[in-house]
Amino acid sequence: MKKLLILIVAGALFLHFNPQPDVEAWYQQQKAMVMEVFSKGTDTKVRLKATKIYDDLQPQFYSFSPDELTYLQQITANREAIKSFYEDYCQNHQDNPKLHPSNLTKICKTVYNYEAFL
Repeated sequence: MKKLLILIVAGALFLHFNPQPDVEAWYQQQKAMVMEVFSKGTDTKVRLKATKIYDDLQPQFYSFSPDELTYLQQITANREAIKSFYEDYCQNHQDNPKLHPSNLTKICKTVYNYEAFL
């Protein structure tokens, strides 16, 4: 009981003398991390299977170089990579040095068809 009382007093002193913005920032960071973990664990939305983009582009592989196909496999490895690629190169209309512009357009059009599932 004595140890619990000492712990409560130590916590109160820490919170009293520590600047509040630091504690608030730490609290918000921890809260965001916990919410993200719970959100991923309890997500019931229909999601895009990462290989779906790769499978849809297979009939057009004749226009891709071997290096571009390797890069496409990296892009379609998981949903987060697809979403990041789509936001960086398709929505922001940036050039990708690893892909020919026509192939970039093909990938962007294919991902656009499944944008709601990202």
